[in-house]
Amino acid sequence: MSFIGPVFREVFYRPLVNALVLLTGVVPAHDLGLAVIALTILVRIILFPLTHHSIRSQVKMRELEPHIEKIKQEYKDKQEEQARRIMALYKEHGVDPVSGCLMLIIQLPILIALYQVFWRGLTAETLQSLYGFVAAPQGLRTVFLGIVDLSQKSIVLAFLASATQFVQIKLSQPRLANAPSAGKNDMARMMNTQMLYMMPAVIFIAGLKFPAAVGLYWTTMNLFAIMHEAVVRSRAKSIPAL
Repeated sequence: MSFIGPVFREVFYRPLVNALVLLTGVVPAHDLGLAVIALTILVRIILFPLTHHSIRSQVKMRELEPHIEKIKQEYKDKQEEQARRIMALYKEHGVDPVSGCLMLIIQLPILIALYQVFWRGLTAETLQSLYGFVAAPQGLRTVFLGIVDLSQKSIVLAFLASATQFVQIKLSQPRLANAPSAGKNDMARMMNTQMLYMMPAVIFIAGLKFPAAVGLYWTTMNLFAIMHEAVVRSRAKSIPAL
């Protein structure tokens, strides 16, 4: 399994480092912050077909929750028929229930590599990863818009990363119906609440420990995801109520 590290470096990490250096060379004032934002958006655009399919399925699944709860109640003693009817409902509305997990698996190596790029920054060590045709940046400006030094820690960007993560999770969580299966819904609500508050808290703490470039990356990624989900929601066809 020792080959995994070199493969990850060459396939994911190294291309992203080179892309960041190239972008730093063309953005105004060679501002590292603008390059971080540009690279994050560029990666999200490349992954757009995958994330769009996943978000679209998630939005439809949330709208189908009342229908699914009704099926569960009508066939609570017939598990096979219950599963068959739920899958038929998914198929009718073009929903792929495993798309979220599949897309996450596909995106995860890229997101991890992107995170490592911003975490390590453009140090002398990372610049050794440049391709022969990519020149090392000259006059690199690490102070984003003349306000935040991205090579240092920033409580402001840590807070923005945490706050945008809260909004993103809030938008993506399913609405739980007040169905007779209260026990299951209570458990789901508890898990949703833990995710809603714990994930932003973890990101805030991490943002206080890592360079501000990481916080800028998380904030940009979350804002893109929030806008993407808002657009998908606005264009999704509403599923008729029960």
